Amino acid sequence: MVCVATLLLLRHGRTTANADGGLAGRQPVELDDTGRAQATAVGARLAGLPLAAVVTSPLIRCRQTLELALPDAEPVVDDGLIECGYGDWEGQSLKKLAKEPLWPVVQQHPSAAAFPQGESMAAMSARAVAAVRAWDARVTAEHGPEAVWLACSHGDVIKAIVADALGVHLDLFQRIVADPASVTAIRYTPLRVARTGSDERDAAAGVNRGPFLYRRR
Repeated sequence: MVCVATLLLLRHGRTTANADGGLAGRQPVELDDTGRAQATAVGARLAGLPLAAVVTSPLIRCRQTLELALPDAEPVVDDGLIECGYGDWEGQSLKKLAKEPLWPVVQQHPSAAAFPQGESMAAMSARAVAAVRAWDARVTAEHGPEAVWLACSHGDVIKAIVADALGVHLDLFQRIVADPASVTAIRYTPLRVARTGSDERDAAAGVNRGPFLYRRR
């Protein structure tokens, strides 16, 4: 079976918005104390892993995460990994947003959800998947199929990438969980995903302990 490089998807650490129950979107929210500790801890698990490339969302919470987790890395910014554009929803509390008519669409039929003055979830998924697959091909071509590379991004973006890798429809992606500072490992092949894992300790060690299991919320 012909394989390509292994991708590690790192979600940024907890932010002030996460702690306050807000939807940060593309606002410049930063890591809180817990998020900084999470980033440092995941860095300890990633230590010693030779990463062929480190790519990041341009938002500061991802860049701060990498500064703490991988201080010697030189991340490349890729706009394809930026958070979903939530438009008018950005900066609002999740409790308030849960009362909006669009909320059940986002939760149950996200492929049809488009945020007012923002991005659709389908568009977010398409550009994020395109970004990681392009990087995967590039890393494989330059460093070979045993290379490992890392992309730091956001919860919904990572869930959309994982859903695509698993062949799961976007409408089911809310069942996938990407906690702050978690790492998900994906290895593609020309025809299907060869391995997918979600334990950050296993991912950091390059260990696959079976298929990715998504859980219901």
